[in-house]
Amino acid sequence: MATTHVPKVMTANRLSDGAVVYLTLAHTWSDRFADAHASAEPTELAGFEATALEAVRGRVVVGTYLFPVAIQSDGSLVPLGQRERIRSAGPTVGTDLPASFEVA
Repeated sequence: MATTHVPKVMTANRLSDGAVVYLTLAHTWSDRFADAHASAEPTELAGFEATALEAVRGRVVVGTYLFPVAIQSDGSLVPLGQRERIRSAGPTVGTDLPASFEVA
């Protein structure tokens, strides 16, 4: 029986501002889901994980993990899970707080 591998994307949160980011084909981080690179190849996924680990060690990102996606006929990606659909759509809270905002 052949094993079907589901394509996955690597995601994280950028430490400088908390933004959701995605690993690109060039193994850089982008805050645009459209820039994400997906793969179902175990060797390439291992490379995603190595890049993510290096970025965590370098204190660039935190909370890295792979999540499954569907690849549409036009090449665009669609997250398969509800959490990732929400994260890929952008912030769900106001982003207009001043930089000096302090919690009492």
